[in-house]
Amino acid sequence: MKLSVIAAGRLKPGPEKSLAEDYLTRAAGLGRKCGISRIGVTEFNESQASAAAARMAEEGRMVAGALPAKAFTVVLDERGKALPSEAFAELLRRHLEGGTSDMAFLIGGPDGHAPDIRDGAGLLMSFGPMTWPHRLVRVMLFEQLYRAVTIIAGHPYHRV
Repeated sequence: MKLSVIAAGRLKPGPEKSLAEDYLTRAAGLGRKCGISRIGVTEFNESQASAAAARMAEEGRMVAGALPAKAFTVVLDERGKALPSEAFAELLRRHLEGGTSDMAFLIGGPDGHAPDIRDGAGLLMSFGPMTWPHRLVRVMLFEQLYRAVTIIAGHPYHRV
């Protein structure tokens, strides 16, 4: 299975980018042993439109254009379901074992996702009810992807 992270906003050089890259490298390495052939990242500049609805629509078009055909989409949204790490790992395992070819994780810009992106999601997922900065969401997602593959692989990183 191929994983894609599609994000409105770019990580700039700094500690968050270094940490995100570290977790991404770890997840990709161990993920190959679990059946994840690739973890790709696509970033777009945030829209500069003057109104929030226009920004979300523009970013939504960019995200939709980058989605792999027939990908199962996980939209990160504060209104989504907060999953324990074990449930997130089980979600990945089910899709790996079920033959899903592509899974995409979508990170919106500062205004969030356009309604059509949220409505088309296979899963709306949240890292809790708080609003998180884009650069931390990316780190948290990559860490959870790494944690999930360690759970699937039986690696001791995750402790209960």
